[in-house]
Amino acid sequence: MEKQYTLLTGASQGLGKAMAFELAKRGMNLFLVALPDSGLKDLSSFIEQNYAVDVQFLELDLSKSDNYYKISKYIDKSNIPLKYLINNAGVLSRGLFEELDDGFIHDQIMVNVTAPTMLTRLLLKNLKKNSPSGILNVSSLASFFPLPKKQVYCATKAYLSSFSKSLRKELKGDHISVSVVSPGSLNTTTKLCCQNKKLGWINKQSVLDPESVAKTAIDGMLSGKKEIIPGFINNCFVKIDKILPEYIEDKLTNNEIKKIEVFT
Repeated sequence: MEKQYTLLTGASQGLGKAMAFELAKRGMNLFLVALPDSGLKDLSSFIEQNYAVDVQFLELDLSKSDNYYKISKYIDKSNIPLKYLINNAGVLSRGLFEELDDGFIHDQIMVNVTAPTMLTRLLLKNLKKNSPSGILNVSSLASFFPLPKKQVYCATKAYLSSFSKSLRKELKGDHISVSVVSPGSLNTTTKLCCQNKKLGWINKQSVLDPESVAKTAIDGMLSGKKEIIPGFINNCFVKIDKILPEYIEDKLTNNEIKKIEVFT
């Protein structure tokens, strides 16, 4: 049987790294993409040696549109059959909109919006050839909430959620499932761990480890689930948001942001 691969972007750290290990545990061959000098070569080698799967990788900056085509051409030239595409790479932010650097805003939109959109477009023919197949887009719980100092990030993730749901309907007949996962706060970097410790009690309960989110996300993708929200508390947040008055929601949000501003 021909080897099939899962392409995963943003694979060298955080949730992406956790998903790479989770996929490898399940015996799935990987095509990993991450920034240059992010440790991707060592990670790929470690996974190959310890999980008996094949790992291909490219170190590219997804804020540069030429790199989307480099990925597509490399896959076509190497005859790599894709079973799943996971658009995980993303750029976080926190800061007043008028104070954000123009170049940073541009790069954030390129990585969070343009990259997953264009990679899906360029790799769709490959996924169709290997259907039933699937696409998993990594959005965020922030896509449901208008958060000050995260305005561009929230907007890009809201786009990704909407894009996923519309595309799912289009590709149903091609036997390609499209799922979107919306994690809340994660304990990844040291800075984020410190920030999360400053949150209020309820919000602390919503913080998850990347390994548990990775398992939930991959389970959802493989089962063809439309929308994946890891964690009981996070699911409650989404439901409460639909009925909570805006002024109360704003007060709660502002209180939590003030607690972590010391780290921004």
